[in-house]
Amino acid sequence: MKKLRWAMDGGSWDVDVSTPVTVEGVARPVSGEPLPLGLSRGARLSRPRQVDFFQRFMAMPVVPNLDSGRGFSFQRVLSLPLPSFASESWLVAILGQFNVQKFVTSLRKNGLRQESYASSLQSIWRHLSNKTLYALNFCSEWLLTSQDTMVLSLEACADDKAPRKKAVLHHKFLHHDLIVEAASPSLFVDQHGNYWDVPLTMAMDLSSVASDSGTSYHLCVNHTTGSPKQCDDHPTQRTPAALLSGLCAKCAVSFKKNFDIWRSEAQKMKMVQPYDIFLSTPHISAAGILGAVVTASVGDNALRAQEENGCSGFRAKGVNSAILADLFASASLSAQYGNFQKPFLDLTRFYARLDIPSGLNFLKGATCMAFDLYNSQVPNAEAVRAMCPSASFSFQQQIAGPFSFRVDAGVALDPKKKDWILNVNDPVVAIEYALQVLGSAKAVAWYSLKQREFMVELRFFES
Repeated sequence: MKKLRWAMDGGSWDVDVSTPVTVEGVARPVSGEPLPLGLSRGARLSRPRQVDFFQRFMAMPVVPNLDSGRGFSFQRVLSLPLPSFASESWLVAILGQFNVQKFVTSLRKNGLRQESYASSLQSIWRHLSNKTLYALNFCSEWLLTSQDTMVLSLEACADDKAPRKKAVLHHKFLHHDLIVEAASPSLFVDQHGNYWDVPLTMAMDLSSVASDSGTSYHLCVNHTTGSPKQCDDHPTQRTPAALLSGLCAKCAVSFKKNFDIWRSEAQKMKMVQPYDIFLSTPHISAAGILGAVVTASVGDNALRAQEENGCSGFRAKGVNSAILADLFASASLSAQYGNFQKPFLDLTRFYARLDIPSGLNFLKGATCMAFDLYNSQVPNAEAVRAMCPSASFSFQQQIAGPFSFRVDAGVALDPKKKDWILNVNDPVVAIEYALQVLGSAKAVAWYSLKQREFMVELRFFES
């Protein structure tokens, strides 16, 4: 599996995100927008396989989730029996979700009067029979060949919303990954944390396998149909352009270079396995990424793109079509102390990253700011905002044994305020439990303070 990052994925790459809003636990980002930190992730095991692992090997009868809209719930999976020759390559499972908060609220609202024991049980059973408390996800995952995986899922709950249907084919080339996906409706999340349902989406994603240094490229082709609808039924934002009907193709090429400022060569403790092999070497390192992205769109999304991105890139107009080109860059610093071998306080990690999502906007803002300073004028707030890169950081500290505490957040400069103070955006706190499986595996329980979402996940080979 690829070496992944938890809260630093995204940028110009359209990676899926984790969210408890659906039983499947997956949403897609709105193309071209930065992700809410608490939701971002890279590839991982499917949600049914995660819950099955928690039940089988971690003795967790249920897995908790929290969604600000639906409340606190439990998940449990039932794996259907298969013939022995197919059990290793085929998973058929039913992932069920029970809304605990809604059940308790219903009991409190109706109340349990002074009744007999049998009558009380009947009253509780009547509340448990409420279909709106439950949601189901039927998942079938085939390992067709050693390089091909097919996933089919159907998610339904007892409300007015249409069932969610999805089909995903994943093919592994020698140095590339290909994902073909169709979903109806498809769940998206924008940079403000709002969720949108798009009636039908079809996508193809071809990417080179991630590497520590060198050139990478990514090709995404997305087709959307129908009118997007905000999930909370109380629209507060304008519909993102990328979700409007149309065809969009995006190609990004980037070059990454890693620099080791210092890396410990001290011997590790003998006969003691690190809790996580990826977190076992103290170091100070930096990395830089420079890339270019070209986006071509046809349809309603192209018309909006011309309005919203008229100054963000080169543009070629046509009838219901647009071509945008831009540059992006990022720089990061990673520092770690400790080998993650001792029982207490043997791991302290810090990660910081600066991103310039639009190089042309940055150059335009720098030009305007230089002009204002040359003429002894106060710099324009919009120019300063265009120049300021988006920043994010992550801090992790071992508590005891395999347990560690982690906090992720974004940092932004608000030029509208006189003091130009830094604002902390989207803080996310997490407790990680290293499993010492395959050298690097962890169970992560994270909570997003802004989104008010909580989720327990399983991650492999992640740093």
